[in-house]
Amino acid sequence: MHPARKKRLFLIVLMVVGVSVATAAIVTAMSQNLNLFFPPRDVAAGLAPENTTFRVGGLVKPGSVSRDQSSLAVNFVIYDNEAEIAVSYEGILPDLFAEDEAAVATGQLSDGVFVATQVLAKHDENYTPPEVADAMREQAEEGSYD
Repeated sequence: MHPARKKRLFLIVLMVVGVSVATAAIVTAMSQNLNLFFPPRDVAAGLAPENTTFRVGGLVKPGSVSRDQSSLAVNFVIYDNEAEIAVSYEGILPDLFAEDEAAVATGQLSDGVFVATQVLAKHDENYTPPEVADAMREQAEEGSYD
């Protein structure tokens, strides 16, 4: 093979390997930052992965919020009229966090309890997180609301 062709072939192979490595790095970075959303019915049905970070959203069940007096630990239940998920969170809740209001929690499912690392609440009277609104709209279309 002619030296010029060898050099060209080497450069092409080097470029293909470089592009492949860059693509693999981008895909890996994107998959690590992926936060899937599951409504409580899917979590209760076992469709949500254990020990993997995801989001769960619905309404905070009235009477379910219990706070530890000696720490920032809070336990509450998120529901969607089909299923309920117990949530455990340690930290300061948003000011607008309230019972029977929409909330989205980010965390992991561990032994049937969702251990949240972040809790988001609606910010005004007319706002519901898009994921919660979509999940509730799906349920309404399926006829699961009375």
